[in-house]
Amino acid sequence: MIYRIRHRTRYEYAEPVTVSHHAARLQPRTAGAQECTQFHLAIEPEPAVRTTRTDYFGNTVCVFSVQQLHRRLAVLSESLVRLEPDLPPDPQRTPAWEEVAARWRGPVPPEELEAQQFIYDSPQVACAPDLAAYAAASFTPGRPLLEAARDLTRRLHADFAYDTEATTISTTVAEVLRERRGVCQDFTHLALGCLRSLGLPARYVSGYLRTHAAGDRPRLVGADASHAWFAVHCPGYGWVDFDPTNDAMPAHEHVTVAVGRDYQDVSPLSGLLVGGGRHAVRVAVEVEPA
Repeated sequence: MIYRIRHRTRYEYAEPVTVSHHAARLQPRTAGAQECTQFHLAIEPEPAVRTTRTDYFGNTVCVFSVQQLHRRLAVLSESLVRLEPDLPPDPQRTPAWEEVAARWRGPVPPEELEAQQFIYDSPQVACAPDLAAYAAASFTPGRPLLEAARDLTRRLHADFAYDTEATTISTTVAEVLRERRGVCQDFTHLALGCLRSLGLPARYVSGYLRTHAAGDRPRLVGADASHAWFAVHCPGYGWVDFDPTNDAMPAHEHVTVAVGRDYQDVSPLSGLLVGGGRHAVRVAVEVEPA
């Protein structure tokens, strides 16, 4: 499948902005079964400084600075992404989760050090007994790792209500666990906390979902906006993705843009500015087969 993706972000400021500095993580990754074959990023006003680099986690980042007075900022990214068929592994054929957790407590082969760093706390996700207790219903003794992770995904989908008004970007994992409502970012942070509290490496994944036209099969939650899900590392299989918002194992309709420890590492557009006062932001995403 080849997807054409358009992601528009527009900021409107109440007062003039004198200077602003931003980092945009909007270019889909090329890895595994996914290849970004075309990418274009348009910014208005035209930045005085613009450079592209790769961050610590392998995500492409465009860093730019607008150094003229402006009362709006418009960012449009356009991508063409190719996804090859990539069936997920059979969860029941994976090793017991306790065996996987135990391997990270001893010497780790150099090729697995990258995964080990995702066991620890991150700025927005901290391990906690309450999270381990919630995960315990899925991670029963001897259960295969990916089977347990799939069951955790199912339970999160069933136990938590999708509510765009319930949380903000600063809502904590503890608050989400208590209130049982949130959005894809919250469910992903919660899953990460559960897995890391059991000593399992898990990372945050940001990206897009295929947009289905009206009259087609039911829309996935998170389409027409940036989406988030999580991945757990399984020996012999690498990183395997799970989407708790839609109770799914991503295959051919999820496009990965960035990975990291939590949302702070993968924010599509972040920055600092001087002036502006109050502002409004509008975001629109289109994902369609090319």
